[in-house]
Amino acid sequence: MIRGWRLYVFILPAFLYFIIFCYGPMYGVQIAFKDFIPAKGIWGSPWVGLKHFSMFFGSHAFDTVIKNTVSISLYTLIAGFPAPVILALMLNEVKGKFFKKLVQNVTYAPHFISMVVMAGMIIMYLSPNGIVNQLFEHAGIAKIPFLEKASYFNDIYVFSGIWQNVGWGSIIYLAALAGIDPQLHEAAIVDGATRMQRIIYINIPSLIPTMVIILILDAGGIMNVGFEKVYLLQNPLNLEASEVISTYVYKVGLLKAQYSFSAAIGLFNTLINLSLMLLVNKISRVVSKTSLW
Repeated sequence: MIRGWRLYVFILPAFLYFIIFCYGPMYGVQIAFKDFIPAKGIWGSPWVGLKHFSMFFGSHAFDTVIKNTVSISLYTLIAGFPAPVILALMLNEVKGKFFKKLVQNVTYAPHFISMVVMAGMIIMYLSPNGIVNQLFEHAGIAKIPFLEKASYFNDIYVFSGIWQNVGWGSIIYLAALAGIDPQLHEAAIVDGATRMQRIIYINIPSLIPTMVIILILDAGGIMNVGFEKVYLLQNPLNLEASEVISTYVYKVGLLKAQYSFSAAIGLFNTLINLSLMLLVNKISRVVSKTSLW
């Protein structure tokens, strides 16, 4: 440590960040097991054990928020996980530098759009008098109430997310493809391999370790559906499909001031994510010998 003190100085800001903003706030997790009264503080509030967990498990909202959260997360994982891989493989085969950079810039740009702006664009395009329905009307097709039917919410959320993040997500796969030894492709060409065969037998196997790591990390956040986008697209007509854990916690925790109850829900959510990540990591280590640890 003495010889490499400069390296430790480099990681010190990141170390302090996690200590202050991630581990420090864990002190407040105990309010999930108490009837928190702000005037008495965390230590002075009475201990109630698993009361708030039992309330959540027995509430009418439990089935709805769990079902919606899991369905949106799994849908996002199944539909969104392959998209950046496919885009990276396609971009890797583009020979024209100008066209390749143009496509990269066009696909990266949506990632930097504010979530509020993104939700506004979706509402503007898909509202009853939005651009899409106006085109349908001109084409003689009946208007579709995209944002007013719960059945459309998952599709809107997932595919708008893919459009926004597919370019950014492909960066790490492009970096992995850039690290492939060119001699592998040269040898394959000499042996008569087609471009598709080289993609299947060289490029994709080279991406598998990276894909596994990304999958493990995604599994660790499968119960975390982004609050901002869901809340901004939410309305009374699609609430049946759009009420997820993050929006429910906001409503009962901040709007109704049920701090202990919302903390219990958040802790339950975190434990599920942790368990899934550990499980997927273990399965990956056994099956593919690739894991986070």
